[in-house]
Amino acid sequence: MAFSFYSLLLLTLFVAFVTLPTEAAVKSYQFDIVVKNVSRLCHAKPIVTVNGRFPGPTIYAREGDRVIINVTNYAQYNMSIHWHGLKQFRNGWIDGPAYITQCPIQTGASYTYDFNVTDQRGTLWWHAHILWLRATVHGAIVIMPKEGVSYPFPQPNGEAELVLGEWWHTDVEAIEKQGNMLGLPPNMSDAHTINGKPGPLFPCSEKHTYALEVESGKTYLLRLVNAALNDELFFAVAGHNLTVVEIDGVYCKPFATNAILVAPGQTTNVLVTADRSPGRYFMAARPFNDAAIPVDNKTATAILQYKGIPNTVLPIFPQLPTSNDTTFASNFHDKLRSLNSPQFPANVPLNVDRHLFYTIGLGVNPCTTCLNGTRLTASLNNITFVMPKIGLLQAHYFNIKGVFRLDFPDKPSTAFNYTGAPLTANLGTSLGTRLSKIAFNSTVELVLQDTNLLAAESHPFHLHGYNFFVVGRGIGNFDPAKDPAKFNLVDPPERNTVGVPAGGWTAIRFKANNPGVWFMHCHLELHTTWGLKMAFVVENGNGPEESILPPPKDLPPC
Repeated sequence: MAFSFYSLLLLTLFVAFVTLPTEAAVKSYQFDIVVKNVSRLCHAKPIVTVNGRFPGPTIYAREGDRVIINVTNYAQYNMSIHWHGLKQFRNGWIDGPAYITQCPIQTGASYTYDFNVTDQRGTLWWHAHILWLRATVHGAIVIMPKEGVSYPFPQPNGEAELVLGEWWHTDVEAIEKQGNMLGLPPNMSDAHTINGKPGPLFPCSEKHTYALEVESGKTYLLRLVNAALNDELFFAVAGHNLTVVEIDGVYCKPFATNAILVAPGQTTNVLVTADRSPGRYFMAARPFNDAAIPVDNKTATAILQYKGIPNTVLPIFPQLPTSNDTTFASNFHDKLRSLNSPQFPANVPLNVDRHLFYTIGLGVNPCTTCLNGTRLTASLNNITFVMPKIGLLQAHYFNIKGVFRLDFPDKPSTAFNYTGAPLTANLGTSLGTRLSKIAFNSTVELVLQDTNLLAAESHPFHLHGYNFFVVGRGIGNFDPAKDPAKFNLVDPPERNTVGVPAGGWTAIRFKANNPGVWFMHCHLELHTTWGLKMAFVVENGNGPEESILPPPKDLPPC
């Protein structure tokens, strides 16, 4: 299938190595987002890539650096880039989600992303934040500690980024549009990938396997990013234990495991020691599915290869958890704890100013333009979010009326047995661009409750502009009288993306000290498309140091 309608997209990234009077530096890369003919699984097709690579190149920076990114768009599609997990303090103009903090960059136009990396280090990532273009427009961000500051775990002998993704034989945008026309989910991906390659378990893929060479006795830091559009993924290395040391760019209490679980949008750093008999060992990733819905259950593989071992040696395959192993998933999440050391404390909000309770629902709405007459939809508190035609941050900052309403409810209008017998009704799903206003510096507790509307399903939620603490999670209906007593308020994991278990709930807390308009959405691209999203308006505080920065002069118009 040919895609001649594609044109060129150019992104220029400057992260210059120029020493400033302070510890900070400006660091510089050149990024060209181009259309490249990429061959995978016997199929060659043009896709949007960065510097001709899938996934795109890794951005390397250091805590305290300044990053300046110039993006020029020559593609047919509009474009915006999100720097996933970077807090962008007072600077939401740089966050990237289209029609939330900026209008997209039109064809032939440019926009400069300019931000500081403040009090963050570890593995994050960047990706397109419009349509389904992040399927191929994505890459890792590695933020090293400040000069002279070491990791709070044994120094590894080497490091590698492993970006987990998905692959479609045909144009993912065309597939998504076809699903919308039918009112049904689009076709699942044809493969999963590790660093853009599916591995030898797929036909015609012998040359498309990522290999990491290691030396006996040495320890390596693997930086894993789940860039898949719609699948949580198990990951394991045959014969080797993994020591988890970081999640979502935040150090955690180390623990050993034979496999890990990473949801779309999440990152996880693990240490692996080459302490087995020299050989070749598969690194493998495959989906976790805790709901009665089909998923692409194909396994992507890469190879951990000891130095000096020839390629003719057959790799050993790992024992991954079964695709529906909810016990492993629950136990893995229970082991995640913040490091909570004097150098890296867990500043968990203990007193809550605002209690929020959001239900997650799937449903079916009438659709006169769909071939089936109906369309699958998704909602928070029975509200399906409608994307505006102008950036919400721009509308808020310039007080443009009629773009959104500030009446998103703190709880659903109708209470019911959320995880009881399957329900087929929408319970009054409505459409709207409705936001929730939060007072500056207030502390927020948000409980995300999955429901059995159509089907219970796990949901990875990402909050832009903030990290948060995951203080509790459980299966069934959240009980406000009993469950808070079991919250971990000492060393809960700190994240920017959290999984809500199928038929269960997750409670998070954060301090609203970053003014602006901040998106929150399910990081399953399918559900986001269906409307499973909303945004917070965090008010300014006192004075300019607690207020939104003025917009850049080259802010894209709508």
